[in-house]
Formats: sequence, structure tokens, C-alpha cells
Amino acid sequence: MTRKIYAGNVAIGGGAPITVQSMTNTDTRDVEATSAQIQRLADAGCDLVRVSVYDQSCAEAVRALVDRSPVPLVADVHFDHRLAIAAVENGIAKLRINPGNIGGEKNVRALADCVKAHRVPVRVGVNGGSLEKEILAKYGGVTAEGLVESALWHARLLEDCGWGEIALSMKASGVRLTVDAYRLGAKQCDYPLHLGVTEAGGPGMGNIKSAIGIGALLLDGIGDTIRVSLTGDPEPEVAAGIDILRALRLRGVDIVSCPTCGRTGIDVVGIAEQVLKATASIKTTMRVAVMGCVVNGPGEAREADLGISGGKDSGVLFVKGAEPRPVRGDLAAILIEEIEKYRNIREAQ
Repeated sequence: MTRKIYAGNVAIGGGAPITVQSMTNTDTRDVEATSAQIQRLADAGCDLVRVSVYDQSCAEAVRALVDRSPVPLVADVHFDHRLAIAAVENGIAKLRINPGNIGGEKNVRALADCVKAHRVPVRVGVNGGSLEKEILAKYGGVTAEGLVESALWHARLLEDCGWGEIALSMKASGVRLTVDAYRLGAKQCDYPLHLGVTEAGGPGMGNIKSAIGIGALLLDGIGDTIRVSLTGDPEPEVAAGIDILRALRLRGVDIVSCPTCGRTGIDVVGIAEQVLKATASIKTTMRVAVMGCVVNGPGEAREADLGISGGKDSGVLFVKGAEPRPVRGDLAAILIEEIEKYRNIREAQ
């Protein structure tokens, strides 16, 4: 199990629920626009939001952004340790920085002293496009071994200065390379791992790449927080990340619905859409089935926690551990009511 760190009140690693992150693409210095985007991301279900801090004005804006934000914020800083320190002093909950590119041991120690004083964790983020020349030469290009070696080297710089509240990311734009790097890294350290396929592209192919890469690692039990990187508006990143966790039954409602056929007796599409909308903000894990007929419905959905199968003029409601029962009326509303009951029972346990 990885070590546990905290970004504000959000736990990462150590068996904590897997969190979803995203990043603003507004001008950080524009507090109004950036705060509005942070709020939209939080409303979409984002647990942590990262902002780019690339000059002193950005660092000064952090204070107002933190004060307005409903979720902890992460500052993304490169090359200048003074900006990282300013962001921490202005209330940032977590840093994303590579200690090796901020100007030597003196600067790393100054940063370490600052984050220790404020109890702010640091994500060491290595990408395929940012590897050191020495590592590229050693491995003959971008490799999983090189990504891991670089990440661990950066982390050791902080550890040597007495700070171990660190998360790692080892991203590449290639899915296989990303998966190989994280699998190797997971064997060599107990740092919480921030998963993602970098520069995955736009919605569509970017979602597919991210689902394969992040999903494969989560199935291996690797990963503590995730970010789906998509070109454009960041809000779809959050939806994609949550969908990955739903599909793996790690967060929220996983909806099983049949493809429909000639026997379909209910509006499967409509009911499934209503259930999805009604359960979008639920974090309690459960599997819910919407099946079009009573012939195969209950059997095909036997792994679901609850669900409904359609008949000609009615439906059959089934809840795990109970006998199926016939129901009539608004089947979507009936199912949503049962979901709420199930959720309340689970959350009370």
C-alpha cells in the first residue's frame, strides 16, 4: 500500500478513495474567470483542481483563488522555486514541481523548508517530453525505466531535505509506455501515484487512450488519483475520469443496460438516461441494471445491486438479496427511489 498524503482535506494514497483531478486553462491571473472554471469543475465532481503558476502575478492570485475554491487547489510550477514558495504561502494545498529543475540544492532546501512548515505535499511529475538529457542518452530515448529513474531522482532531492509527503507521476503520450512506467514505478516505491496519459488528444480518442491506460493500472491495483488529459475545455476530463472509476466499481453508479432487441418492453434508453442523470453526483459504489425484457434481464444483470427489467405493461424490480417483484408506473422513478434507499443503507453502514 502507498503512503497517505493530504492535499487540504483530501486524502491521497494509503487506501483512500481514488480522487479525480483536472486543471484550469484560463489565465490564472484572471481571478474571476479562473474561479468560475474551478467552480464548474467542482460541480462536475472534481476533487482537486490544478492551476498554472508561471509568474509572480499568478502566485499572488492564488490567495483569492484558494479563498473562493470549494476544493483544494494544486499549483503547477516550473523552474522557479520562488513561485512555488509564494503559492504555498498564499494557501495552496499541493504543489506540482520537479525539484531537479529549480536551481540546485539551495533552492530545493528552501522549498522543502517551506512545504514542511505549511504541511503541503508535492507531486513530482515526469513526462516523456521532459526527461533529462543524461537519462535519454542512458536509455537511448524515452523508456519506462528512464521515466521511473527520473521521477525517483527528483523525489530523492526532496527526501534528502527531510520532506517525504510526495506523490509521483510518470506520464507519456503512449498508452503502453505509460502503463509500463507506472507498473515499474509501483514496484520500486510506496509514493502515491497520480495516473494519466499525457497529451491524450481531444474528447473521443483521448477518452479511449485514458480509459485503457488508467483502467489497466487501476485493475492492477495501481494508482491513487487520476487526471484524464483532454484538449479543450477541462470539464469533460472530470466526466471521463468519473466514468472510468464507475466502470471499475471504484466510485459512483455503474449502469448496466442491454442493447435492446425485438423483445424490448420498456424505454431502456430513456430510463437509463434518467437514472444516469439522477445518480451523477453519487459517490457510493453500486451497479444498477436497466434491462429491456424479462426473458434474460434478471439473469444477465445478476451481478447488479439492483435494477429493473421490462415487461409489456409493467416491469420487474430486483434488489440483491430479495425476491424480484413486479412494478407498474414510472419505472425510472421507481428505480431511482430504490437507488436512494440503497445508497442511504450503504452510507449508514
